[in-house]
Amino acid sequence: MGLHLAWNNEQNEHPVSEELIATLEVILQKAGEAEGVEDGEVALTFVDDKQIHELNLEYRGIDRPTDVLSFAMNESLDEELDIVYELEEDEELHDMPEVLGDIIISLDRAKAQSEEYGHSVEREIGFLFVHGFLHLLGYDHQDAESEAEMMGKQEAVLAQVGLTR
Repeated sequence: MGLHLAWNNEQNEHPVSEELIATLEVILQKAGEAEGVEDGEVALTFVDDKQIHELNLEYRGIDRPTDVLSFAMNESLDEELDIVYELEEDEELHDMPEVLGDIIISLDRAKAQSEEYGHSVEREIGFLFVHGFLHLLGYDHQDAESEAEMMGKQEAVLAQVGLTR
């Protein structure tokens, strides 16, 4: 089965190239290999600052745009578990990849940050994508030690696909 990227573009300001999507698919494979995650689907949505601002306020209570949001699917409710058990009796479920979660990236923020940091927009989007993927797997950066660990993992994956600073 392998890792699968399902992507969606909900903004009109910045074009999303096939090359970028191909790069993100490679990043997903490399990050998955590094973390021992072989199967699953990651849903990626590109939005603008207005949309991510609304989501950030609704889900995190933070009233400003951000660059990336991650919503892991493993944070489920008991009722959802009951539904999963019923579905497991259905043969088709075994052919469907497990959804690891959603990553939402503001292309407005990615473009602004790439200019601020002096590297390509592709590098910034790749960084935000692998950052979001690590969040889906449960990584966090609440203290300097965990932030350093996450940063090291992100840079290692980006180096493999040639997206260095």
